[in-house]
Amino acid sequence: MERIASALGDGARWRIVELLVERPRSVGELAELTGLRQPQTTKHLQTLARAGLVTVFPLGQRRVYAVETAPLAALERRLRELVETAGTHAGERDVIARYQAAIEAETAAADRERWADGRTFSFERVLPAPRDLVWRHWTDADLLASWWAPPSMTVSECVLEAWPGGRAVLEYRDAEGRYRSEGRVHTAAEPEHLVFDLSVLDAGGAVSFTGHYDLSLAEVPEGTRLRLDLRITDTTVEAAPYIAGIGTGWEQVLDHLADHLAGTVGTARTTTKGTTNARTKG
Repeated sequence: MERIASALGDGARWRIVELLVERPRSVGELAELTGLRQPQTTKHLQTLARAGLVTVFPLGQRRVYAVETAPLAALERRLRELVETAGTHAGERDVIARYQAAIEAETAAADRERWADGRTFSFERVLPAPRDLVWRHWTDADLLASWWAPPSMTVSECVLEAWPGGRAVLEYRDAEGRYRSEGRVHTAAEPEHLVFDLSVLDAGGAVSFTGHYDLSLAEVPEGTRLRLDLRITDTTVEAAPYIAGIGTGWEQVLDHLADHLAGTVGTARTTTKGTTNARTKG
């Protein structure tokens, strides 16, 4: 497929294929119609032939080329697959577009230090899991690292020590750098209430802004109702891109948590059912 795409990536070769789909043509005719010299036309045709896109028919002193439709059909199928996949993930592109617009708006508003101090955000989810399991996903380092990271990021350190004065650390990486936040836990009432703060640090270790988080978990028939309230302080002008991503970022991360919990609970139910059946058969 790469060879086909490469062969068709040249404008002259694409024009030659357009002419050949109408009917077979000689090298001379193709050169005349494309405005190329015959040696150039021959080289292009050789490239197309190596990609399986054309076949040559020696007819005495003339060499006539005809298009092969099978590679074009294969390319069509592959392009259709790409379009369908892109359509399936169109929401992710929309997220990036909204994030870009938010960065532009926040950058315009960031005209002084502490420009966004006091701004608040609230998020709610009904999660398909018991409250103690949701609590563990916030306070167990391994479980926390399994969901608390934006898409395409890799968690390198993730800690919420569930006692007053405990450490709060989130560090993740991507191909472009490291992103680290540090803070402290202030309240930890298992399994229903967790209060902590996290300061987002810049590349030099200085605070870009601080987020003050208040997490509450309540039992409901469907599982657990999660509410997360966030208030920001210590905002710097340079924090605009981070603050622009808070809303979208937390929505994505909490979706990730919900999906992870659904998978965990589903696996646990399947395992329990399998164990019960084994005991029954025994």
